[in-house]
Amino acid sequence: MSENLTRKNISGSSSVLITGGSGLVGRYLTSALLDAGYKVAHLSRKANQFGKVRVFRWDPEKRIIDPEVFSGIDYVVHLSGANLGSKRWSRERKNEIMASRIESARLIYNVVKENNIKLKAFISASGISYYGSLTSDKVFSEDDPAASDFLAQTCKEWEEASDLFTCEGVRTVKLRTAVVLERDAEILHNLLRTARFGFLPRLGSGKQYLPWIHISDLCNIYLKAIEDDTMSGSYNAVAPRHINHRELMNILAGYTAWPRLVIPIPAPFIRLFLEQMSDLLLQGSRVSSEKLISAGYQFGYDNTEDALSDLLAGQKR
Repeated sequence: MSENLTRKNISGSSSVLITGGSGLVGRYLTSALLDAGYKVAHLSRKANQFGKVRVFRWDPEKRIIDPEVFSGIDYVVHLSGANLGSKRWSRERKNEIMASRIESARLIYNVVKENNIKLKAFISASGISYYGSLTSDKVFSEDDPAASDFLAQTCKEWEEASDLFTCEGVRTVKLRTAVVLERDAEILHNLLRTARFGFLPRLGSGKQYLPWIHISDLCNIYLKAIEDDTMSGSYNAVAPRHINHRELMNILAGYTAWPRLVIPIPAPFIRLFLEQMSDLLLQGSRVSSEKLISAGYQFGYDNTEDALSDLLAGQKR
């Protein structure tokens, strides 16, 4: 783990409750919080121990959660959500994607309100898909409205569920997160797997932008959102320097230890198999991180070369 994850805890022995704590971001964030001196608990479908973390059981679909879970909790970090790329987007799957984010946030809100639980902040994940599945010349900022496609509306309703806490006087932060770069993350794992067979794919035109963020920066942004009581509202959690898919493939080719070619895969072929879900791979625009920088955040990894060098150390020829 990068040493950038270690932060000074300015909040004493504050406690943080994380939903989705067993996921990729949740695991890293848990370690960062523990290193910084926070007490950490998880909400999970299985009430098992997770290292030094106490795990409480909940079932958002059945609206099951014990109010005692929130005893002594200062902050809630809401990361829970069904994986976007693990299954085809049938109508049932789309409903699951939305409910796992939105209804779970509403459930927490209802329990907090009904039991008069005092939180210092509610911090929720969101996505840059808020701005729509498209490739354009525009650089999107937090002031831009949500688009009308499925993922954009999911993000919009996800954030609206978080805003319920604002109405109760709880400081609320929503982090519109880009593609997370981490060595075992799905995107790098799949690309490096193809490299073992001698090629890297260039998907569609390759001109689509790929907003990204290093895992350590993302965790530090969550830590800042917890500790900085001037932060509220939406922030784009995305690295400052923009890169498109073609450029990423060319850079990544230098970090594999095997012979490799960058092979184009036509967009119609991808759409044939993935249908609407193909937009995750074939579309992407630039997203601004200026609001986050203006709030005082300094990126540890602001360019793709440094990020990949850190994550893929030892693999470069």
